[in-house]
Amino acid sequence: MVKILLHGCNGAMGQVIAGLAQKDPQVVIAAGVDLNTEQKQDFPVYASLEEVKEDVDVVVDFASAKAVDGLLDYCGKHRIPVVLCTTGLSEEQIGKVKETSVMTAVLRSANMSLGVNLLFKLVAEAAKTLSAAGFDMEIVEKHHNQKMDAPSGTALALADAANEAVGNTCHYVYDRSQRRENRDPMEIGISAVRGGSIVGEHDVIFAGTDEVITIRHTAYSKAIFGKGALAAAVYLAGREPGMYTMADVIGS
Repeated sequence: MVKILLHGCNGAMGQVIAGLAQKDPQVVIAAGVDLNTEQKQDFPVYASLEEVKEDVDVVVDFASAKAVDGLLDYCGKHRIPVVLCTTGLSEEQIGKVKETSVMTAVLRSANMSLGVNLLFKLVAEAAKTLSAAGFDMEIVEKHHNQKMDAPSGTALALADAANEAVGNTCHYVYDRSQRRENRDPMEIGISAVRGGSIVGEHDVIFAGTDEVITIRHTAYSKAIFGKGALAAAVYLAGREPGMYTMADVIGS
């Protein structure tokens, strides 16, 4: 059984994962870390990583971007694999993720859902064909009104998947409000919507002359991300140092 340290255990996703773990015979939440130390589940909760006394096999992180630096320092120091699910990281933090992967296994994904990770592949395949045929590429993402970062990490990853498929020849546009010019055929537009309780929706639009193809993923529950995170934790425990993605989990 894989022993997990849940970083951000009292947040919305932390509680989802804790609930799912109770029904998963492959894992157990050995301890949690959160600024809110209320014990909502049957495992101890600490205010900081350094207070944790339990032996763990892997850390699952669903905290906040501002807590990632300390988490990476801790995991690198103690050689504990980490499933990094927090989005909205800075370029400096992404660099630190790569540095930490030299010391321990790090799995980072813009989205932990199996469906979304399949979407990356579908979008890349579509981009290869449709971009060459003159189709414009646009991405629209929608999330609840409490999501802090925009555009979502998943939207950026979808743009990257499409861009890499066409040789990284495109650039990204996030706002057209101050522009009065025709659309550059080499741009990928990325738009964000925030409202209500939308769990997550991503549309990748390929707009051609007289036809439009839309590839959509809709999340109806946060449980899909929690299930993916637990599968990633089982996969990552005991792995050699290095960078891993959900593609590795799906292919295992």
